[in-house]
Amino acid sequence: MHNIVVLGAGTWGIALARLLSVSGNKVTVWSAIPEEIALLDKERVHKNLPFMVIPDEISFQKDLRSACLDKDVILLAVPSVFVRETAKMLSEFYQDSQLIINVSKGIETDSLLTMSEVIESEIPQTQVVALSGPTHAEEVARDMPTTIVAACSDLALAEKTQKVMSNPVLRVFTNTDIKGVELCAALKNIIALATGISAGLGYGDNIKAAIITRGLAEIKKLGEAVGCLSETFSGLAGMGDLIVTATSKHSRNNRCGYLIGQGYAPQDAVNQIGMVVEGINALPAAIALANKYHVELPIIRAVDSVINHGVDVKQAASDLLGKEVTIELQKPVVDISFEMAVMKSAARYEDGGQSMKRVITYGTFDLLHYGHINLLRRAKALGDYLIVVISSDEFNWNEKHKKCYFSYEQRKALVEAVRYVDLVIPEESWDQKRRDMHEYHIDTFVMGDDWKGKFDFLKEEGVEVVYLPRTPEISTSKMKKDLYDANAVDGESKTSHDDINTDPTK
Repeated sequence: MHNIVVLGAGTWGIALARLLSVSGNKVTVWSAIPEEIALLDKERVHKNLPFMVIPDEISFQKDLRSACLDKDVILLAVPSVFVRETAKMLSEFYQDSQLIINVSKGIETDSLLTMSEVIESEIPQTQVVALSGPTHAEEVARDMPTTIVAACSDLALAEKTQKVMSNPVLRVFTNTDIKGVELCAALKNIIALATGISAGLGYGDNIKAAIITRGLAEIKKLGEAVGCLSETFSGLAGMGDLIVTATSKHSRNNRCGYLIGQGYAPQDAVNQIGMVVEGINALPAAIALANKYHVELPIIRAVDSVINHGVDVKQAASDLLGKEVTIELQKPVVDISFEMAVMKSAARYEDGGQSMKRVITYGTFDLLHYGHINLLRRAKALGDYLIVVISSDEFNWNEKHKKCYFSYEQRKALVEAVRYVDLVIPEESWDQKRRDMHEYHIDTFVMGDDWKGKFDFLKEEGVEVVYLPRTPEISTSKMKKDLYDANAVDGESKTSHDDINTDPTK
């Protein structure tokens, strides 16, 4: 049994409080609105969940300090706009042993922080677990089967949350990509507004499916630019939560969008719903993130134009549908065609009775030198076919915070000219390696021995992992440092040493 306090007495907070209580935990509920607490304690029914009786075992508390004292678990279920204020109050008496679970969904407009990041900024000594997924309070309150994701960069904390929250009707999965899970949680509400607007305009299921599909592509594109794992977006927190929020009668974002599509002003639609519409709160941060990472989000921008810029809803829909058509595939067609041709050639090689051994290696390969050539030569010697994955310019800048001398296309051309190399493809995310092992049927993964042990997890994919000794007297970073030092002696350098890419692995 756990001693748990739920901060927030909305539908989701109350539904979770009941679920935790019937699972045998001691549960207290707190709200910043004293009248709300008094009414719930007296009536034992939430106005938006009239069919659910609140167990007598659940206690209600108006004082935050008293509510949180000596609790094992603190579950935050307040609206996103109140998360920072609540976390700041909580920081005054938070105990280091307490597990904080956040179910609030949103992105803070000014800081562009997710809700867990907001909490951690106010309580630096804690690490928050985010709980998100396709979960309507109305169904959880009826004990209908539901799945959800507990996300934290510390897997042990995610697994601890999994144990706390699991019961016969709630199946809890874990994920270490907390940023991706929380980004999905915030942005899917905006796409749900879009599907609601579409329905309000009288459009059918065809365009609803298109909005959901292309909306997920927008969320994934922004998430990958921020550094999230692509798998998160096809999982419960991504696709799962988007489907239920964009289609369900229980979705307040979907219903709000429907009213706007029928002609209600956005604020009037929110008033009709009578609850917080988090998709509207998330719009300013979504647009700011899109601008910061230079990501095109046409559906999200169309919703923003209606909500925040007074654009007529029919005109916004017409503008969106009238956009220039483009290809759905993410990679350039030339690259896809070349990769397919190469793989078909490899398949014919194997059909002839010879088994082709495929080798893959990764790197930036800026300022190509003989150390790189030695690595590629030895990698090729381990098999018949060598794939080299080169970090894209966006990945280098956004994730590695490195600026290369040559662009990706230039580095690609240089590596393709090396006779040991059969195929060059871009690296665009940290999690790409697992996917590449299967997509390209890899037998052997190769990296320099300064990464020894870091990629052993790929053995789980049935791949041999080899760490090759690097050529000791040469590296890109050493070349840049030597050139900088030489220029500094000659009085020619005006470049700060901090501006030079000194990545020892490339």
